Parts: sequence; C-alpha cells; structure tokens
Amino acid sequence: MTRAAVSGRRRPPGTWGSAVTSWLATSVEDLSPGAFAFVMATGIISTALAGDGAATASAVLAVIAAAGYALLWVAYVWRAAWRPRRFLADLAGPRGFSVLTLVAASEVLASRALTARLHGVAVALIAVGAAGWLLLGYGVPLLLIHSGDPLSLRQVNGTWFIWAVGTQSVAVATASLAQHTAAGTALGALASVCWAVGLLQYLLTAALTLARLLLEPVTPAELVPPYWVFMGAAAISVLAGAKLLELPPGHELLPHQVVLGLSTLLWSFCTWLIPLLLALGVWRHVLRRRPLRYETSLWSLVFPVGMYGVATRDLGRVAGWDWMTTIGTTEAWAALTVWAAVFTAMLVTAAWAVYVKDENDAKDANRPQEP
Repeated sequence: MTRAAVSGRRRPPGTWGSAVTSWLATSVEDLSPGAFAFVMATGIISTALAGDGAATASAVLAVIAAAGYALLWVAYVWRAAWRPRRFLADLAGPRGFSVLTLVAASEVLASRALTARLHGVAVALIAVGAAGWLLLGYGVPLLLIHSGDPLSLRQVNGTWFIWAVGTQSVAVATASLAQHTAAGTALGALASVCWAVGLLQYLLTAALTLARLLLEPVTPAELVPPYWVFMGAAAISVLAGAKLLELPPGHELLPHQVVLGLSTLLWSFCTWLIPLLLALGVWRHVLRRRPLRYETSLWSLVFPVGMYGVATRDLGRVAGWDWMTTIGTTEAWAALTVWAAVFTAMLVTAAWAVYVKDENDAKDANRPQEP
C-alpha cells in the first residue's frame, strides 16, 4: 500500500514528471557560474586514473565528464538567453571569475582526449577553451572594474584563483598538443607565455586573498570550498611546468632549469597548503559546527585534489624523482574516493529535492478547494 493511500490522499498522475521538470528548471535558473568545476574535477581524475593504468574507471569518468560538459553548455546557453540580467550580474559580481571554469573544463577534456589519441576532438576543445580564455580572461576583470559598484576586500574569495587556473589550463593543453603536431614550436611558445602569465595571475590573486583572510573577519559561512583552488591553482601551474619540460628542445621559450626550479617551488608550496586547508575545514565544520552538506562549490575542492596527484606524478616523472611519481600515482585513488563521495552526495541531494517537490505538489493537488 502506498503512502498516499495510507494517508487517504490520491496522488495525481504525472507528478513525478512535473517535479523533475520543475527541479530542472529551478536548477538551471539558479545555476552557479562555476558549475563547470564538475567537469574539471571529473576530467582530471579520469586523467589521473588513465596514467595509473585503470583504463576502465578512467573511461567511465571521461564519459561522465563529456556528458556533463555537453549538458552544462546547454544550461549555460539557456540561462544566458532567458535570464540575461542574472547571467550578466554573475559575470560582473564577486563570483565572476567562476565562469572561467568553462575554459578550464574545455582544456582538461582536451588533455584527456589527447591521452586517448582523439586529436581532432582535442583541437576543437582547445579552440573553444582558448576563445573562452580570451573573452572571459579579459572580460571578467573589465566588468568588475566598470560595474559601477565598488568592491570591498571582503568580496575577494577563492573563486578568483580560477583566473589563473584558466590560463594554466590553456598552457597544459597546448603544450600537450605541441608534441603531436607540426605546429609544435608555435604551440610551445604559446604554452610558455600562458604559463608565465598564469604564474603572475596566481601571485596577484594570492596577495589579495591573503589580505582578505588576514585583515578582514572570516565567518564559517564565508570559508567556502573554493578556497581549495588556492592549492589547485598552484598544482595546475606545476602540471603546466611539467608539460613544458617535456617539450623537445627549441619548442619552449624559458630555460629548462628555470621551469623546473619554479615548478618544484610551487609543488612544495601547494603541498604545504594541504594541511592548512584541512585545518580550516576542521575549524569550519567541527569547531564552528557548520553543517557539511552538498553544494556545487564542493567540486572546486575535488578538482585541486585530483590535480595535485596528476601534477605530482608528471613532475616526478620528468625530473626523475621516483618517490614523487609514487606519491602522485597513489594520490589518484584518494582523489577518486573524494570524487565518489561528492558525486553520491550530488545524486542524493537531487533525488531528495525532486521527492520533496513531488510531495508538495501532491499535497497541493489534494487540498480541498474553497468554494
């Protein structure tokens, strides 16, 4: 006997379908500008598993990432077309840099496609990512400057590091493609320039973020998961450096030892950041008792965890440090565990939201109408 029968209510037909439709419409309308972080996280962990020989698991994650990429493009285009004011408000607000997850997602998938030798797909994704990087990498800062609303230091947040992540993702993808095309010299030069620009963007953002954390009061609600991108931006810079070190002689602009030294420095720093970020998480959820529940921004935590493993493995390989390669390879499975936990939480949260919507619709349908 169903719950509706027990309670004496008759569930109207098709309510599940209407509940799902309503939930989808609401989710797209309220879509986070950083939603492509899901694709970034899934794609980089797929790459990590591919390098560890877990071909089946890697392929499954690659398919999930590709499906998410396509669906999010549809959602973004719909939102930009039907809710242009909200879309532009997100771009010109403190979370504006989050939209650069679109760039990083394209380039992460491009790198994964190169691993699978899908060169045509990789070129197309690199082109999309590079176009987005040029448009958004300049557009978001210009919108912030000319928005007319002065920004305070309190509005600086971890999503600003995605500015550097987007740039470094272009460096990673173009350096990887340079080894498979006759235009290797030009692509290697572009990758070198992007790597250098990304380093400066990282330093500028780090200075602003540290000033915000040290000079302004921080509440548990404000210490959101995107602060993990502080570490993730450093990690992808290490990966970009490792890709530059793999280029044939003459394809890079920067001396080998300079790239290796700076990459090792960055790897040391992002390794040092991990205990600090974990301690901040304990402060937020244990000491200040902030509930730990699913939110889209959690994918901004998963991505750095996966990127750290890939960057560590690749830097260790090109530098000849076996101990570092072992750390990176082992960390891939820890990253997969984190991904699985967040992915499960996402599905459960979505199912619960549809269930609650369906129950509310059933109550409304069975409520006696006033004469």
